Amino acid sequence: MKKGKLAIAVCLAVLLSGCGREVQLPVDPAKDKPIVVGFSQVGAESEWRVANTESVKAALSEENGYDLIFEDARQEQENQIRAIRTFIQQDVDYIVFSPKVTTGWKTVLQEAREAGIPVIMIDRDIEEQDRGLVTAFVGSDFRNEGEKAVRWLESLLEMQGRESDPVRIVHIQGTMGSAAQIGRTAALEQAVQQHANWEMAAQECGDFTRAKAYEVMTAILKQTKDIDVVYCENDGEALGAIDAMEEAGLKCSAADGVIVISFDATKLALQYCLEGKIGLDVECNPLQGPYIDEIIRQLERGEPIEQVKYIEETQFDCFTITREMIDSRNY
Repeated sequence: MKKGKLAIAVCLAVLLSGCGREVQLPVDPAKDKPIVVGFSQVGAESEWRVANTESVKAALSEENGYDLIFEDARQEQENQIRAIRTFIQQDVDYIVFSPKVTTGWKTVLQEAREAGIPVIMIDRDIEEQDRGLVTAFVGSDFRNEGEKAVRWLESLLEMQGRESDPVRIVHIQGTMGSAAQIGRTAALEQAVQQHANWEMAAQECGDFTRAKAYEVMTAILKQTKDIDVVYCENDGEALGAIDAMEEAGLKCSAADGVIVISFDATKLALQYCLEGKIGLDVECNPLQGPYIDEIIRQLERGEPIEQVKYIEETQFDCFTITREMIDSRNY
């Protein structure tokens, strides 16, 4: 599918200036060759990320008419930028990437636009002023995820008659500067400002990994064990924080211990939720491959697309989760 790429660049420049607008590319007359897609994944730091990668690979498979070129950036933005430039040199039909952080993408995305290659961004977002360089975004509303968690915590404390009691919160943040970290952090920080009795006892980066979260939580516990809530920005961090707390003799329980809040809703974390160790797990859906496939199919047919596609997501808490819910999950 080698389009008239100058025409695509002109279309993108005109049509991709704002979120939510429909965009349309010319119909490609050549349909006898596989669609070549370059995919730069940020890494494999968690079960969620592995599931995300496998979903994309399954959707953009050879059987489905694709030639997928996959590059693992190993948590380095420089590797992603290098991969995207390589994809441009290879004259791929589409570029798919999940940005490690929100900043630093303008130059390479401008290069992709000048080459006439549509770029589909997944999972994480970039700075608002650069979004016009991206054809489409598929992923989560991270600020909304954080607000769901905060509302649940407010309701739980009210139900327990603790809405006026001091609430000491440990916040384990994800990779600093990533869209997930920015959105989930903003929701919690705003809630702390709005509740005079809520206190941020500690705020450290767990880099979205179990090992790092265990390390920082262990260090925090050497300073204080007076903790009511641990707000972790993904499941790996929650598991690591729980490991550290249990070693220190703390009970993780929304009913009568430290309330643990997490994001992603992977099967292992939901098992912890079923056992009562994680109070709330807000879903972040990694199964984004079919959405990418559909966007590419629409562009191939010359049909309009939505520039921003937020995936529907739910949440699970320790009071209502069941074994059947966990067993029905695909990741």
